[in-house]
Amino acid sequence: MNDLAPLLTPEGRALLDEVRGTAPADELAVATRLRRDHPAPLVSAALAQARLRQRAVAKFGTEDAHRMFFTPHGVEQSTRASVAAYRAARLVELGVTSVADLCCGIGGDAIALARAGIRVLAVDRDPATAATARANADALGLAGLIEVREADVTEVDTSGHDAVFVDPARRGGRGRIFDPEAYSPPLSWAVAAARTARVAALKIAPGVPHEAVPADAEAEWISDHGDVKEAVLWFGTEPGAVRATLLPGPRALRGAGLPDPPVRPLGRYLYEPDGAVIRAHLVADVAAELDGGLLDATIAYVTADTLRPTPYATAYEITDQLPFNVKKLKALLRERGVGVLTVKKRGSAVEPEELRRKVKPQGPNAATVFLTRVAGAPTMLIGAPAAA
Repeated sequence: MNDLAPLLTPEGRALLDEVRGTAPADELAVATRLRRDHPAPLVSAALAQARLRQRAVAKFGTEDAHRMFFTPHGVEQSTRASVAAYRAARLVELGVTSVADLCCGIGGDAIALARAGIRVLAVDRDPATAATARANADALGLAGLIEVREADVTEVDTSGHDAVFVDPARRGGRGRIFDPEAYSPPLSWAVAAARTARVAALKIAPGVPHEAVPADAEAEWISDHGDVKEAVLWFGTEPGAVRATLLPGPRALRGAGLPDPPVRPLGRYLYEPDGAVIRAHLVADVAAELDGGLLDATIAYVTADTLRPTPYATAYEITDQLPFNVKKLKALLRERGVGVLTVKKRGSAVEPEELRRKVKPQGPNAATVFLTRVAGAPTMLIGAPAAA
C-alpha cells in the first residue's frame, strides 16, 4: 500500500490494534469479519501491515515493531536496531550533534540517531518510503529531532550538519547488487559526499572488495550475535584502519597489519572466527592471539594446541580427523551414538543437509563435524564445542 494515510486515522490505528498477531491461516476469516464494518481496502492494508510488523520484530524488537510502519522493501533493507544504536553511539563519541541521513529508508537509522540525542535530516526520494519514515518518527515520539524530506539525495545541501550517513540501495529489480558502482546512488558519489563532512559513515555490503575501500577511509565490519550484518566506511576517524566489531558488546578487533598465519598440523582445538573477523581479513590477528595457525592456506579455520577463550572465535575440541568418506563418518557416528549432528563447512562443496540425510544420525549424543580442507585435501574433523 503506497498511501499510509488511511492507516494513520483513528479507524486505521484501531484496525491495526485488532489485527495484531493474526496468524496467516486466520487472515481470511479475520478479513471477512472486519469487512462488515470497515472498507475492504483498509482491512487489507491493515492485515498487510500486521504481517510486515511481525517480520520486523527480529530487527526492531516487539515494542517498536508493533508501533512502526513498514514497506516490504523497508523491512528487508532497514538496519537492525542494535547495529543502528551502536553506530549512533559511535557518532556521539565523535562529537556529532547533527546528521544528514541520506537514503534514509523507513527511518531505522534516523530513529537510533535521534534516540542518541542527535538531530537528523532524513532524506529519501521515494514518496511512500519518506512518508513511512515520517510516520515512524511520529509513532515513536521523535518528530522533534527528525526532519524527513522527500528529495533526491544528490541535490541536498548537507553543509549544516556535523556528519553525513549514507545507506545506498543495494537491491535492484533482479535482487542484490554486488558492484558498488551499481548502488543507488553509486559508491563513488557517496564517498564524495562523505568527504564534504567532518565525519561520515557509509553503509555498504559486507562482501565489498577490500580494494574498493578508499585509502582515506576506516573500514569496519559488524556482526550481531555471530551474523555479519554490514560494512561501514568511516571518514574523519582513522584513515586506513580496519576493524571487526562484534555485537552485543561492542567488542572491536583492530587490524595490526599482520602477514598471513602459518599453515600447521591440526592441534587439539579448532577455532572458527566470527564472520566479521573473516570479512575484515583479520584472521591473522586472531591466530596470533591464540598462538595458532591455519589448517589450509585458503581456509579461515585456526587451529591451536591450547584453549584460550576469545570473543572473536568459537572454540571446538577436535577428537577425530578423517579423509572425507561418508561411510566412515556414518559408522563412527553410529558407534558413538550421535543423534544430534551439527555440520559446518568451509572449502567443501558438500551441503550440510545432504550429508545429514546420508549419515542418518541416531542416538543420545551430540557432535560437530567440519567439512573442510587440510593442506589441500578434503577432510572431516569431528569434535564438540570446547568447555570454557
